[in-house]
Amino acid sequence: MLFDLELIKSVYQLYGEKMRMVKEKLNRPLSLAEKILYTHLYSDNIENFKRGADYVDFRPDRVAMQDATAQMALLQFINSGKTSVAVPATVHCDHLIQAYKTGKDDLKDAIITNKEVFDFLESVSNKYGIGFWEPGAGIIHQVVLENYAFPGGMMIGTDSHTPNAGGLGMVAIGVGGADAVDVMAGMPWELKMPKLIGVKLTGKLNGWASPKDVILKLAGILTVKGGTGYIVEYFGEGAKSISATGKGTVCNMGAEIGATTSLFSYDDSIERYLKATGREEVAGLATNIIQHLTPDKEVVENPEKYFDQLIEINLSELEPHVNGPFTPDKATPISKLKEEAIKNNWPLKIEVGLIGSCTNSSYEDISKAASIARQAVEKGLKAKSTFTVTPGSEQVRYTIDRDGFIDALNKIGAKVFANACGPCIGQWKRQNSEKQERNTIVHSFNRNFSKRADGNPNTHAFVTSPELVTAMILGGELGFNPLTDELVNGKGEKVKLDPPESIELPVNGFDVENNGYKAPAENGQNIEVKVNPGSDRLQLLSPFEPWNGENIKEAKLLIKASGKCTTDHISMAGPWLKYRGHLDNISNNMLIGAVNAFNNKTNSVKNQITGEYDEVPKVQRDYKKSGVPSIVVGDHNYGEGSSREHAAMEPRHLGVKVVIAKSFARIHETNLKKQGMLALTFVNDDDYNRIGEDDKFNFINLKDFSPGKPIEMEIIHKTGENEVIQLSHSYNQQQIEWYKAGSALNLIKSQNN
Repeated sequence: MLFDLELIKSVYQLYGEKMRMVKEKLNRPLSLAEKILYTHLYSDNIENFKRGADYVDFRPDRVAMQDATAQMALLQFINSGKTSVAVPATVHCDHLIQAYKTGKDDLKDAIITNKEVFDFLESVSNKYGIGFWEPGAGIIHQVVLENYAFPGGMMIGTDSHTPNAGGLGMVAIGVGGADAVDVMAGMPWELKMPKLIGVKLTGKLNGWASPKDVILKLAGILTVKGGTGYIVEYFGEGAKSISATGKGTVCNMGAEIGATTSLFSYDDSIERYLKATGREEVAGLATNIIQHLTPDKEVVENPEKYFDQLIEINLSELEPHVNGPFTPDKATPISKLKEEAIKNNWPLKIEVGLIGSCTNSSYEDISKAASIARQAVEKGLKAKSTFTVTPGSEQVRYTIDRDGFIDALNKIGAKVFANACGPCIGQWKRQNSEKQERNTIVHSFNRNFSKRADGNPNTHAFVTSPELVTAMILGGELGFNPLTDELVNGKGEKVKLDPPESIELPVNGFDVENNGYKAPAENGQNIEVKVNPGSDRLQLLSPFEPWNGENIKEAKLLIKASGKCTTDHISMAGPWLKYRGHLDNISNNMLIGAVNAFNNKTNSVKNQITGEYDEVPKVQRDYKKSGVPSIVVGDHNYGEGSSREHAAMEPRHLGVKVVIAKSFARIHETNLKKQGMLALTFVNDDDYNRIGEDDKFNFINLKDFSPGKPIEMEIIHKTGENEVIQLSHSYNQQQIEWYKAGSALNLIKSQNN
């Protein structure tokens, strides 16, 4: 099925003239990222925007939403006053399917358990002109890559791994639901003009090295915050040698370095993939304007002049990596893994190996894993760990089943889960995880924060490629290196695995009986969206109160979070996903995973009214009931990880007034602003240490809130001593208007009215 052909034609028809205007104004060579950004400006007012400083309004071509975040996004859109979406949009039901038994059984259970939510999403989609991908159709990013992504386009999605579409040369950016509402309502979408990191790839992957290893190595170089505020653009001969789905893997996991997005230029591999997925016409259109879908020659030849940062990776020398545990940027080459594991006392035995997810579930990925499985059977090897497979889409699942890959994996004990996110996002009913025993799992997912996969804080999760996962479950231990080590089979013979065989695209083409897509009604005016007032899963939204224009006085500290505080810590997924459409109920998980700096415990903070320690949401509800303003304090890269805006909406709903951190992750900072929260940073990082558990806080000059002007905060210590510190912010005038109105949605609604 070919989607969006007329949209793509219209985008490409305008590219030449837009590029002429941009070149005339900027008068300099452009990277691919800049070409796409400048051709998607909301207005024709072209300026030489300053990277990392200027806020710019864009006009994305489409919006994609997954079911967990779509609920809140669409609840907000209902309140926008619009009758239909202004740009093409889709909803993908992939997050609410728990992995437990088998794909078929788990899908049946999910449809029954989540019927109310799925019916809501389908009816809203039907009413407002949104394409609906039903449960079992596949994971949002794989489905988007197969059907919607196109070179030179711009898309936003309510999931942090939206940049997966960069594998087809698209600027695809993860956002919160309020951003999606802006675009679906036809409003400009605002983004600070990103800086650029150029990654020059030379050589060619060989042996056990895979596209996954490119981003695993880069994560080790840049860390989880090194890409914040940047677009990562890959180029060079090495980039051309990577398949389109391999490119998608690299871009997908760019979210783990905090990058705004990542992308590759249009080339032969992208053209092959477009044709293989039924988009020959799109490939032809793209080939006709290839000069606009690649960086200018001068940029490629002298990249140090045009990128803010330049990194070079030689693919020919790239060693397979295994990253973790507990953070995706702890990068270890496979040759050093045993040494690191012993030194750090990581559990050596691999309990479970998991492959698939939105990051690594392509036909090519599974072909490599299947080739290792076939070797295992031929060489008399058996899996020493539990093994699971999560296909990325029904199209991929159907095709790999047809071509014998699933059979090969089954022969070494693989359990095939539903075409959904599953264990990657904590939707995994893992037996005995409640015992919280120390253990090790290896997977081909993108994220490995504490508790993420199974809720067990003692599960050491390691990220690597699907083929390496498959090999490692045959070895059974972290110390096993398939590049060098032998295994003993059932006959007592020593055997060694050969590097995996790779099939980029199915020789007989992709196939599927039912892809799971449902088109919306041509006219949804008379379609009624029902939300049961007594539901514990769905709740219509009430507008947040606007700012009263006064300074905040005598605020109390809710929590000072110590160390890493991701959106998983602020608003956990797993069992809490069921409440993603009910703001009050899901607010009961607010900050329960954050570590309190004053007692090193989670979900235990001092109630300044009673003097007793209690759960974070309970304490905050007490403050709200008593009319006491409160603040949250965090460390660096606060809000790293998922795009879930619940991590911003929950504090807003429960009455937190200000979040202060050493630094913010991009999406979370934007989400806080959109919901009418104050997101401030310490001018001096050491001031974090000045915040005491029993302090009170006065925001002295908030009444003069304006762009570039620091906020002064008076700290009143329990001893009676007072001091004033400086807090900076990145609000522009438009964002200050969001704050004044109570939220960006409030402002949109008033403008629509």
